[in-house]
Amino acid sequence: MEEKIFARGYCFAKIFIFFVLGCLIGTYYEEILWFVRFGEWVNRQGMIYGPFSPIYGVGVAIFVVILGKHNDERSWLKTWIYAALIGGGTEFMTSWIADVCFGVIFWDYSHMFLNIMGRTTLPFMVGWGVGGMILMKVIYPFVSKWVEKIPYKIAHPIYIISVIFITFDLIVTYSAFGRMAFRDQGKKPFTFIGEIYDKIYDDEFMYKKFPVMSPKE
Repeated sequence: MEEKIFARGYCFAKIFIFFVLGCLIGTYYEEILWFVRFGEWVNRQGMIYGPFSPIYGVGVAIFVVILGKHNDERSWLKTWIYAALIGGGTEFMTSWIADVCFGVIFWDYSHMFLNIMGRTTLPFMVGWGVGGMILMKVIYPFVSKWVEKIPYKIAHPIYIISVIFITFDLIVTYSAFGRMAFRDQGKKPFTFIGEIYDKIYDDEFMYKKFPVMSPKE
């Protein structure tokens, strides 16, 4: 019988792995950058449970989804251009959703050079392009081969548990943001679940968990 290979080729499991890696790397990158700029360690995670920053995870996952299939055939220059557009677009949309749907602001680049409605900037897009190019041309091939060498019996159960946990974390986090927005509008909980959220994930908890978050003025 042919031996099973975990996350072989281009598949959801591999995309998910890169999503998680992006979440982790993004969180610690933001914390180190904040420390360099302001001299203090500040929690920069974007999910309630675990050091995960979903904007970076989504950005990396989108890179892999869009650029992964024909990665070997695409030039470095084209990869850089596509990555810049993908990264900047993801950052812009994430900021817009947080603002419009949840009434909170995680970042405001309106004072920065060549910003686009304060949600991203052209220099940052250049950085996204460089990061995406390195990801797809250097990191992606190496990690893909390494992941496929992990024994299936070990990797598959860990993968299933991770998918369940991350899905739960995302649902809880964005439900908490949604309930926070409703509280700001003076709306009472519609169900007992909303009452539970008001007790566990109240405004004090949310602003402590996400210290750089500020309410929309």
